[in-house]
Amino acid sequence: MGAPSELGDFLKSRRAAVRPQDVGLATAPERRRVAGLRREELALLAGVSITHYTRLEQGRAAGVSDSVLDAIARTLRLTEDETAHLRDLARPTVRRRPAVPRAEHASPSARQLLAAMTDVPALVLDRRGDVLAWNRLGHALLAGHLPREAAGTPADRPNLVRMLFLDERYRERYADWKEEAHLAVASLRLVAGRHPDDRALAELIGRLSIQSDEFTALWARHPVRTCVSGRKSLRHPAVGALELSFESLDLPGSEGQRLIAYTAEPGTPSDAALRLLAATAAAPAAEPAPFPLG
Repeated sequence: MGAPSELGDFLKSRRAAVRPQDVGLATAPERRRVAGLRREELALLAGVSITHYTRLEQGRAAGVSDSVLDAIARTLRLTEDETAHLRDLARPTVRRRPAVPRAEHASPSARQLLAAMTDVPALVLDRRGDVLAWNRLGHALLAGHLPREAAGTPADRPNLVRMLFLDERYRERYADWKEEAHLAVASLRLVAGRHPDDRALAELIGRLSIQSDEFTALWARHPVRTCVSGRKSLRHPAVGALELSFESLDLPGSEGQRLIAYTAEPGTPSDAALRLLAATAAAPAAEPAPFPLG
């Protein structure tokens, strides 16, 4: 996840996606040697020198101004998320030796909140997609084939991105797996740009790059997008199809942890299916005890 290479690769991928005619440039009759805009065309349109822009694609972004980044983002028609990603890559955090990954846990209050949400599937994730905790219904909805207690054991902890590519039973939950995979990789790209020194994140990306050609192909396209709410079309082996809305809420005081909850529109078949799942999911004798914070 080296910042210089990531910055250059990201800019090249977005430059290749912009056709000259889309930005008012006349195309020459001869065959173009590059897809999308040439470096000099982008520099001209953005109002920066070709030397300055070339340095950016080489990862030499020291001292680059907000105005230059904004001009490039406008020319490349970047989304808000992509513009934020460009800034993260151009201005990485102070480089330091990657720290040894420290196991995270959901706070006792977050676990108590999950336990109280008896009719709503919910879980707590860290920024990498590791499941730190889930309630009974959240576990039954997404991964009933895994031990529920696995979320509390760092060595066995499920990771939703890894499962999406490497766990056949989990990926079959999604009616539109390709869209879900694209969103997962786009979100992971955004996190990687913000946390270039996260060793555990780098290890996750490395493992997926080795074990999944699908992940590798998506990662190479440099998708960038955050997804904090929306809809999921799921296929549950016990209760069938579900159309659910989800909301992702950042947990204050945590290092990127978020709570995700799923709901169904009242009176719909999905609402009935979710109620059936809640009724049939095996209830544990007691909620697992909270993990210590230290």
